[in-house]
Amino acid sequence: MNEQHSDQITADLAIVGAGMVGLALALALALAPSGRRICLLEQRPGDSETWLEQLAEQPSQHYDPRVSALNLASVRLLEQLGAWASIQNQYRACAYRDMKVWDGEGSGRIHFSADALHEECLGYIVENSVIQAGLLQQLTRYDNLQLLTGIGLKQLSAPHEDGSRLLELSDGRRLSVPLVVGADGALSRTRQLSGVGATEWDYGHHALVTTITTEREHGETCWQRFTEDGPLAFLPLAGDRHKSSIVWSTSPEHARELMALSDDAFRQALVRASDECLGGVLESAERKLIPLRQRHAHHYVETGLALVGDAAHTIHPLAGQGVNLGFMDAAALADVIEAAWARGEAIAEERVLRRYQRQRRSANLCMSAAMESFRRLFAPQPAPVRLLRSCGMNLMDRLEPVKQHLVLQAMGLSGELPQRLQRQVT
Repeated sequence: MNEQHSDQITADLAIVGAGMVGLALALALALAPSGRRICLLEQRPGDSETWLEQLAEQPSQHYDPRVSALNLASVRLLEQLGAWASIQNQYRACAYRDMKVWDGEGSGRIHFSADALHEECLGYIVENSVIQAGLLQQLTRYDNLQLLTGIGLKQLSAPHEDGSRLLELSDGRRLSVPLVVGADGALSRTRQLSGVGATEWDYGHHALVTTITTEREHGETCWQRFTEDGPLAFLPLAGDRHKSSIVWSTSPEHARELMALSDDAFRQALVRASDECLGGVLESAERKLIPLRQRHAHHYVETGLALVGDAAHTIHPLAGQGVNLGFMDAAALADVIEAAWARGEAIAEERVLRRYQRQRRSANLCMSAAMESFRRLFAPQPAPVRLLRSCGMNLMDRLEPVKQHLVLQAMGLSGELPQRLQRQVT
C-alpha cells in the first residue's frame, strides 16, 4: 500500500529503491508468514496508482525502449509473486524460441533452439515498464508493506549495538530498522553512504536502444551480430511480429555518430550492420543512449546492510543477464531473511547476511568475468584470431552437450539457484 506522510515510520526492514529488483524483494518478503513490516522507499514522486495509470494511457503501439530478456528462473519468481499473470494478461511479453548469434567479422555462427531442449521457449522479452507494472499491481495485497514515494535517503548511520541502522530521509523523517537493503541502482546512494567500495571501469561502450519495425517478421527469435564496434541485438516484441527492440553496444564515438543521423540514415545503417537479418527497417522510434560501466561491490553485506541488483553489480548487456542476476539476488536474500526470522535469528547480524553473499557474489563475479571475456574476444582482432574465433563458434554449435549446458544455465534451469526458484522434478 502507499503510506501517507506521518511523523513516525516503523518497520522491521527497509528497502531503498522501488525498481524491478526492489519491488520483487519487497513482495517476496511480504509473502512470508511472519507478517513483518516492510518499508519500501522510492525517490520518484507520485504513487503506484498514478504510475499504473500513466502506463495504461500509453497507446498500444508505444513500446518502452528499455527491455529485459527474462530467463525462466526470473519468470518463476514473478509467477510466485503474482506478477506474471498480470504481465501476460493485462500487458505483453514475447516468448522467444530461438537465438541466432554470428560473427560479423568472420564465418562463426551459433543457433540455440528451445526445440532442441524440449522446452516451450528460451525466455521472454519484456519491457521494463511492464515488469514494474506487474509488480506494482501486487502491492495492494499486503497491509504489512508500505511504499513511501518522493523520498530519498539523506544519511545512513553506522550500525548500532544491536546491528540496526538509522535512516535520515530527504523529508526530515527518520527510520530505524534492523536491516536496510540497497536496491537503488548502479549509482546506489545506499552503497555510497555505507562506505562500501566498488571496483568499476568504463567498458568503452555506449548502448543505443530503440524500437524498430522490420520488413520481415522476427519469428520469435533473438538475433545478435558481433560487429567490429560491438554487439548488435534484435529482440522480438509482443503485439506485432514486425516490431523488435534493438540494443546496439558500440564505441562512444560511433554511438554519437548514430545518434546524429537522420531517421532514414540510421535505418540504413542498422540494415547494413545487421546483415539484413530481418530485411529492411521501415520505422524507428526515438533513440536513447546509455553509457556502460562495469561495477562490482567489494562486499554485498555488512551488519544491518545488504546490497542487491545493480547496487551490488552491473555487467555488459550483451547476454541480457543483468535483471536476471538482480532477481536471483532478491530471491536468495528473501530465502535467507525468511529462514532467519523462522529460527528467531537477528537479520542484522553479518554472519546471517553472509549466507546471502556466499550464494550470490561468486555467481555474479563469474557472470561478470564471462561477459568481459566475450567482450574482449569480439573486440577488433588480427585475422588469425578472427579465424580461430569463427572456428570455435562453429565447433561449439556442433557440440550439443556443451551448448545445451551453457544455454540451460542462461535460462535459469541449471546451476546454483535460490531455493525458491529451483525447478521441481516430477
